[in-house]
Amino acid sequence: MNAPARTSLAPQKAAVFARIDALMPELEKIYIDLHKHPELSMQEIRTAGIAAAWLDKHGFEVHPGVGKTGVVGLLKNGDGPVILLRADMDGLPVKEKTGLPFASEQTGTDRFGQSVSIMHACGHDFHVTWLMAVCKLLAEARDTWKGTVMAVFQPAEETGAGARAMLEDGMVKRFPKPTVSLGQHVIPLPAGRIGYKSGVAMSAADSWEVKLFGRGAHGSKPQNSIDPVVMASATVMRLQTVVSREVAMADSAVVTVGTIQSGFNENVIPDEALLRLNIRTFKENVRQRVLASVKRIIEAEAQASGAPKPPEFSVISQFPLTFNDEAATARTVDGMKGWFGGDRVVAVEAASGSEDFGLFGTAWNVPSVFWVIGGTDPEVFAKAMNGDDPGAMPVNHSPFYAPVLHPTLRTGVEAMLAAAYTWLD
Repeated sequence: MNAPARTSLAPQKAAVFARIDALMPELEKIYIDLHKHPELSMQEIRTAGIAAAWLDKHGFEVHPGVGKTGVVGLLKNGDGPVILLRADMDGLPVKEKTGLPFASEQTGTDRFGQSVSIMHACGHDFHVTWLMAVCKLLAEARDTWKGTVMAVFQPAEETGAGARAMLEDGMVKRFPKPTVSLGQHVIPLPAGRIGYKSGVAMSAADSWEVKLFGRGAHGSKPQNSIDPVVMASATVMRLQTVVSREVAMADSAVVTVGTIQSGFNENVIPDEALLRLNIRTFKENVRQRVLASVKRIIEAEAQASGAPKPPEFSVISQFPLTFNDEAATARTVDGMKGWFGGDRVVAVEAASGSEDFGLFGTAWNVPSVFWVIGGTDPEVFAKAMNGDDPGAMPVNHSPFYAPVLHPTLRTGVEAMLAAAYTWLD
C-alpha cells in the first residue's frame, strides 16, 4: 500500500479529498459494472447513458449524443477558468482471460463486421469511473472553486475516431473555450504512482488496410496462380527492415502488421490477401519517411510477384502526437505534488502508445496535459522489470490486463481532482 498523501492544500480543499473515503464503495460498484459491460467504439450507448444520468443527478448541464455517443457536461460556478476533463469510454474486441469474478462476457460486431468478444482491456472503465467521481466531488463542493467544469466522456478512442467525431459535431462552437484540457490513463506502472512527461508524451500512429491481388488456382497447380499468401508473407517479412535499416538509431519507430487474412481452404490458392498494419513515430519527418517506405515495399512486393494490379490502400485510423504544453504540465504537476508529495508523482519516458486526446486542445488552441496512473501491483511490476521476461507482465490490450482495483481507483480520482483544483484556483 502507498503512504498517505502529504497535502499542502488549503484545509477546505483537503476536506473534499477526505470525502473520497465515503464514496469508494459506490465507485467500486460503478467500476465493476462498467468492466462487466464494455462496449465497442461508437457503440457506447449504455456507458454514455450512465455518464449522462450521473451528470444530470449532480447538477450538470448535460449534452448527450455529441459525436454520436459522446457526452459533454457543463457545471458553471461563477466567473473563472474553464477546465476540460476527459475520459474515454470504449472497450476492445478482445476475449477477456483475467479470471476476475466480474470478467466481461460481452460480444458484439466490430467495425469490420466481425463477431467479437469485448473487454475493457485498456482501462477505460477506470477512466469513466474517475471522471464521474471528480464531477460529483466538485459539484458537492462548489464553495471551494470558481469557474466552469466541462466533463467530456469521449467515444472511440481506440479507433482514433471519437475526438474527431465530437469536434466535427460542433464542440468548438457549442461549448465554451477551455483554459486547459486535462486527461489521464491507467498503464503498467506501480499502482499508486502518477507519471508525467512534458513535451512529446505519446507517439503519432497511422493504421492502414492494404488489399493485395493475386490469381487463384487449385492447390495442386501453383503454376497457374499468382499466390497472394506468398506475396503477403514476403511483404510482412520485408516490412521488418523499415525500422532496422531505414530509421536512424537516434530516432524510433514501430511497424506492426496486426492482421493478415487470405483464403478459406487448404487446397485452394486464393486471389486476394488483406493486411492491416500500424505505424508509430515521434517525429514528423520520420513518420513521412516510414510511411513512404512501407508503401514502397508493399507495391514492390506486389510487382515482384507479378500481381495483376497494384495494391489498394485505405486509412483505418490516424492519431496525432500527444504533446503536453510545458508550462501547463509544470503547473499541473505542482498541483498534484501538493497533494501526493514528490515521491509518487514522477517523470516518465514518452510512450509508444497513441491517443486522440490532444485533438481537443489543438481544436481550441489551448494547452493540453495528459498523465498516466499506475495500475500494476508493485511487486509484480518490480519482478517484471528486474527479471528476464518483462513481457510476462500483462499490459494494455492484453486479454490478461487487469489493473489492481486498489489503490488504482482512489489514485485516479485524487490525481484528477488535484489537477482540476490547480486550474480552478
